[in-house]
Amino acid sequence: MYLNKHDNILKRGITDIKSYVPGRSIDEIALDRGLDPSTIIKLGSNENPLGPSKKAVEAVMSQLGDMYIYPSADAIELVTALSSYTGIDTDSIVASGPGMDGLIDGLLRLVLEPGDNVIITTPTFSYYEIASRANGAIPIFVKRDSNFNIDINEIRSSISDKTKFIFLCSPNNPSGNTIPEDDIKIILESTESLVFVDEAYIEFADRDVSHLLKDYDNLVIGRTFSKAFGLAGLRIGYGLMPPWLKSEYMKVSTPFNVSSVAIAGGIAALNDKSHLNRSQEMVQTGRKFLQHELPFKVYDSQANFVLVDVYPYTASEVSEHLLNHGIIVRDCTSFRDAGDSLIRVTVGTNEQNKKLVTTFRSFLGN
Repeated sequence: MYLNKHDNILKRGITDIKSYVPGRSIDEIALDRGLDPSTIIKLGSNENPLGPSKKAVEAVMSQLGDMYIYPSADAIELVTALSSYTGIDTDSIVASGPGMDGLIDGLLRLVLEPGDNVIITTPTFSYYEIASRANGAIPIFVKRDSNFNIDINEIRSSISDKTKFIFLCSPNNPSGNTIPEDDIKIILESTESLVFVDEAYIEFADRDVSHLLKDYDNLVIGRTFSKAFGLAGLRIGYGLMPPWLKSEYMKVSTPFNVSSVAIAGGIAALNDKSHLNRSQEMVQTGRKFLQHELPFKVYDSQANFVLVDVYPYTASEVSEHLLNHGIIVRDCTSFRDAGDSLIRVTVGTNEQNKKLVTTFRSFLGN
């Protein structure tokens, strides 16, 4: 009744958007299941179980006394550090908050008009659809195949004069597989629309496509500090894009959208190579362990998680069993076109991975 009363205030279509489904928190599960929070293992949100770099924590603490002062409007200090990290010129880098989601919102606000089309390959990160609908676009969904590879021909046939944006997640969330570079090139050459390649998990993959920026002026790459760098709570993202687009993007970007605390933490994290290496090695070892030891089909992954197919059981019943034993994973039922038997599991520490495997096996024993 409340929504009906205010329908004339909200933009058309907003009430039809399905809410984003986040991973469940430790406190939520502790209260719901009557468990000690210290015994719960959270492997549902693809966070870094090693936590942040100590250098990043120290840098954040050093900024707290100056929090009354505005940060730089364009986070140039962080952009400069990102240029050193990526090898990309500063005129092709933007820092964003909150996280990569802020980058996506800014880009869609820049290019979309009501009725424009956005192509999304499913199953994939659900925020693409939410942000597109919120900005007045009509999502065109192109389903991936049974191994979660994109369908190049279907994508190309879905492109029209109304297409403004194409989302490609690589490594894909929730499947963990990357998109071949040649496929991305074909798509870039098939359209004048922006092609957004989400590389949130690229630090765990064996290749990226940032070198293509010099050849394609419609390529945008999104990245984040939330995964490999363990700074999910600081909500820092960044985009790699052609200079012509950056100059336009900055016109509509929210000023000061990366806090001084986040800037300091991000720079320190980029400079702590040893912490990043430890995080990468932990994931590489843990992925192999889970792929060999979990008693269900596990898909190959280039991310810090693996996708598990628990068929003939449902993701819901297996996830419930894990929750009852204090392990949070991600039931992928809420992902469009993911079906009802897929579970996404963040790679944890060696101890966490062993407990996870034991608990998965105990489900079958029950």
